Amino acid sequence: MCAIKAFIRSVVALSLCCYVLPTAAQYQGRSLPLDKIKLPAGFSIDLWAEVPNARGLTLGKNGTVFAGSKEAGNVYAITDNGGTRQVRTLASGLNSPLGVAFRDGALYVSAVERILRFDGIEEKLDQPGKPVVITDSFPTEKHHGGKFIAFGPDGLLYVPVGAPCNICEPDPERFALIARIKPDGTSHEIYAYGVRNTVGFDWHPETKELWFTDNGRDWMGDNLPPDELNRAPAKGMHFGYPYCHAGDILDPKYGAKRDCGKLTAPVAKFDAHVAPLGMRFYTGKMFPPEYRNSIIVAEHGSWNRRNKIGYRLQLVRIKNNKVVKQEVFAEGWLQEQDVWGRPVDVLVMPDGALLVSDDYAGVIYRISYKKP
Repeated sequence: MCAIKAFIRSVVALSLCCYVLPTAAQYQGRSLPLDKIKLPAGFSIDLWAEVPNARGLTLGKNGTVFAGSKEAGNVYAITDNGGTRQVRTLASGLNSPLGVAFRDGALYVSAVERILRFDGIEEKLDQPGKPVVITDSFPTEKHHGGKFIAFGPDGLLYVPVGAPCNICEPDPERFALIARIKPDGTSHEIYAYGVRNTVGFDWHPETKELWFTDNGRDWMGDNLPPDELNRAPAKGMHFGYPYCHAGDILDPKYGAKRDCGKLTAPVAKFDAHVAPLGMRFYTGKMFPPEYRNSIIVAEHGSWNRRNKIGYRLQLVRIKNNKVVKQEVFAEGWLQEQDVWGRPVDVLVMPDGALLVSDDYAGVIYRISYKKP
C-alpha cells in the first residue's frame, strides 16, 4: 500500500510540474506582453536586456550588471553605452552558477560546491580568463544546491546551503544553513541554522541586520506552510527547518523533536508556494519617499499547487525595523493560470530604477518611476 501511495504521489508531482511549467522556449523570439504588468501609478516597466535564464544580479564598480543562471550554466556581463546594451557571456558550462557578487574589482560566482573569483573583471570583459577557485568545500548535492551569494557589511561573503531534499533531517553543520567566509575562501563559519532554501537576502540599510527569504516545504497542501521572510540580527539563530514551519506549524514527521517556541519565527509570512527568491531593500531616490528602505521581493511562482500563485513582485513595508504591511507591487506574469514570466532577483540601480531578472522569459526588466 505504501509503495502504491508513493507511486501515485510521484505521478501527481510530475503531472503538476509539467502542467505548471511549460517550455520557456515557447516565448523566445516573441514580443513579451509587458502591457499586462500592473504597477502603481507613475511606474513603468521596459525590457532592459535579453539574458537567457537570468538569475542572480549584482552591480560592478563601473556600472556593469552581472547575471548568473541556473540551467544555462552561464555567467553574463551587461554593459550600457548610452542606452545601447551589450550582453557578454563571461563563462559557460558551470554547475548552476546562479549567484554573483562583486567586491574590490572582482566578480564572485557560486557553482554549487565551488565559489569562483574573476579578478579585475571589468577591465577584461572580452577575455575574462580562468577564474580562481577560492573554495570547493561546499556540498555537491544539486537539490537546493544553487546559491545566491552576497557580501555583508562585515566584508564577508554569505553563502547559503539548502536542504538536499524536500523534507529531511540533514547534517545541520552541512545543510539548511547560511554560512559566511572571507573573500579568499577561508574562515568558514555558520551564521544561521534551520534555513530550508534561501535564494535571496539583504541587509537593512540602517540597522545592518540580515534579512532573507526562505522557501517552505512541499506536500502539506495548497495553503501550507507559508513561505517566509526572516530577520537574523545575530549569529547562531535557528529558523525552524525541518521541525517547525513558518514559526508555529509542526512538521508531520519531525515536529515532535523540537519546541517551536525556542526557534526563531519569521517576521513575515508569504502565501504558501509563492517561492520568494531575490529581495532588496529599496535604497534609491527615483521612487516616491515612502518606498525607501522597504523590501521588494521577487516571487518566482508555485510549481505544485492546483491553482498557480506568485509570479509577481511583493512590497514589504518596514517601520522601526518591523514589518507593518505587505502589498503586491507588480503582477501580470500570470494570466488566467498561463505563465509567461517568472521574476527571480531584483537590483537597485544607481539612478534608482529597479532591474528584475526573469529566468523563464530569459530577460531583465527595468522598472522606473515618473510622477503622474
